[in-house]
Amino acid sequence: MKTEMEKMMAGEPYDAHCEQMIAIRKNVKRILHKLNVTEYYTDKFQDTINELCPNSAKNLHLEPPFHCDYGQNIHAGDGVFINFDAVILDGAKVTIGRKTLLAPGVHIYTARHPLNVAERREWEDCRPVTIGEECWIGGHVTICPGVTIGDRAVIGAGAVVTKDIPADTLAVGNPAKVIKKLNNKDRSETLNT
Repeated sequence: MKTEMEKMMAGEPYDAHCEQMIAIRKNVKRILHKLNVTEYYTDKFQDTINELCPNSAKNLHLEPPFHCDYGQNIHAGDGVFINFDAVILDGAKVTIGRKTLLAPGVHIYTARHPLNVAERREWEDCRPVTIGEECWIGGHVTICPGVTIGDRAVIGAGAVVTKDIPADTLAVGNPAKVIKKLNNKDRSETLNT
């Protein structure tokens, strides 16, 4: 018989409010307290990031405050920078490609909840999120469960990403829509995010 954690990792419905899952998240909150409060100004700060996110590159940078559910399901590549007030609900795997930048207030969600209230009282499930390499995710972007964002994509500030975004595109709005192809070497542009 599978534990609730095993069910969650398999993408199956699970009980997030059982004693086992609550205990795991409480331990993560202790590490987050170290990260966000006590270790930021010490030489132990990077060690605390690596303890929280053991499956990420050793040079992952998390600017406090940062919040997540589990940490172990965050797989961030080399040179990833996550600015302050980020929230990653990592019940499923969250992959962030190398040299990707997340602006302040980015939220990434893997958790899904049933629309039926009786079912919602009993279970939830999760879908992975993948963000490619060298992406720029603007301030206060929300990325929903199951989304894939391609390499070098830019997501404009405040966008809500509910569907996959192709590589080398600019997507903006709620819901996010692709408005431009990028990286065609014609000219350099900037985006206020």
